[in-house]
Amino acid sequence: MVHLAAIPNDDVVNDSKLVAAMKKVHLQLANDDDCFTTSVYGSKFAASDLPRHEMPEREMPKEVAYRMIKDELSLDGNPMLNLASFVTTYMEEEAEKLMAESFSKNFIDYEEYPQSADIQNRCVSMIGRLFHAPTPSSEAAEADDACTTTPGAIGTSCVGSSEAIMLAVLAMKKRWKNQRIKEGKSTDKPNIVMSAAVQVCWEKAARYFEVEEKLVYCTEDRYVIDPKQTVDLVDENTIGICTILGTTYTGEYEDTKAVNDLLIERGLTTPIHVDAASGGFVAPFVVPDLEWDFRLERVVSINVSGHKYGLVYPGVGWVVWRSAEYLPQELVFNINYLGADQASFTLNFSKGASQVIGQYYQLIRLGKHGYRAIMSNLTRTANYLSDSLEALGFIIMSKKSGEGLPLVAFRLAPDDDRNYDEFALAHQLRVRGWVVPAYTMAPNTKNLKMLRVVVREDFTRNRCDALIADIKASQALLQQMDRDSIKKQEAFLHRHSTNSAKASHNHPKFRKEKHSLQGKTGKTHAVC
Repeated sequence: MVHLAAIPNDDVVNDSKLVAAMKKVHLQLANDDDCFTTSVYGSKFAASDLPRHEMPEREMPKEVAYRMIKDELSLDGNPMLNLASFVTTYMEEEAEKLMAESFSKNFIDYEEYPQSADIQNRCVSMIGRLFHAPTPSSEAAEADDACTTTPGAIGTSCVGSSEAIMLAVLAMKKRWKNQRIKEGKSTDKPNIVMSAAVQVCWEKAARYFEVEEKLVYCTEDRYVIDPKQTVDLVDENTIGICTILGTTYTGEYEDTKAVNDLLIERGLTTPIHVDAASGGFVAPFVVPDLEWDFRLERVVSINVSGHKYGLVYPGVGWVVWRSAEYLPQELVFNINYLGADQASFTLNFSKGASQVIGQYYQLIRLGKHGYRAIMSNLTRTANYLSDSLEALGFIIMSKKSGEGLPLVAFRLAPDDDRNYDEFALAHQLRVRGWVVPAYTMAPNTKNLKMLRVVVREDFTRNRCDALIADIKASQALLQQMDRDSIKKQEAFLHRHSTNSAKASHNHPKFRKEKHSLQGKTGKTHAVC
């Protein structure tokens, strides 16, 4: 026979009404000196704020520090739903492991980490050859003075394309200045010709290094430079021309060949730098016959971002010059205080080796066939999304089938009866988890509004279908709302659902009161 036992309460066990009364009066909270013997959430740290402004006086267990920070980071968005950014959000576990094992390596210390330095050189060679960079002849390479006499290309890794572009601008400016001094002419007013739709790093480079910007403006139906207008702006003070292989706004490739041919036709030796930050790892595999690189005589330098379609986590970039003559010697520093003589041309010094190693992994792991397969899939997905949005009534502003980056730039068709615009649609998608940027086109396009979806490696066809469904659902909801309701909801979402509206890290002196997403500025840099 099974005996069922009752579970008595404390009054029965202790037979003490006084104990029961005391329990009602006093909360029985743990107040022992915490020595982390339970779980993370049973420690005193789980019941207190994380330090924000000053280092704590006492240490905390490593398990607690890890979990507290991990929980804090869980409030970040899902990178796979961030369709605003070109930056890589997926790498294989083996690549991540290699990169993690190299965290402690200071890449600049060539004497201590010679293999890491050699891996960078291999990457430079592979990327340079991908861009058809000139290589030394076999006879010259065997000569004792090959390093100083051969016409081979030269390059280096950078933190990203921003550093790469600044190095290229410095090289162009110094080379122009040296030539002007040699000719006994003024060096007061250098300028650079570029599109008004350049990424903000170009404006930084021009401002930091005191180079005047000569801008080629876009129009309502042309979102890239006009080659003739570009060359017409060249004068004796022009240090170079920038062309973009995949603009930030619409992903379209600018016609570098047309600019090159016009320069030759007019007898101008003005150098061209190609900003291939996004397209440098796309065009060679999708449209290999497109001439934009060192196959063109006037192209002297190219930058590319490894952390975009190079498929590496941020941040790594690359810059390659046609030959050493385009990199003035006085910009290169020779040092020996790390144990060996080495040449350095960077804006920073110490730098981790992880991203360079990650780039090498991708180059040899995927090979040309692997990159071609990935970029082909991205192009197909972008075409599918473009066709689907066009069927929904959107106007497509980007190019398809490899004529530009695998992205889709689109806008709403003109409709006076519609109560919402691109910004309202972007905010509705944000509620559903998607980050799809709405912004105004480059200057001189009458504040043309648009949206953009960047198709990255992890944006599969299945995820694309989910986005299309949410766009349709968002439009259906907005169509049921009047203008006032939409404005109120948009203001609420912008204030409470977007992180930019809640940002507190900007110093008040440098804080922009009207955020670019309001569409009131002629140019925005929040789309990169």
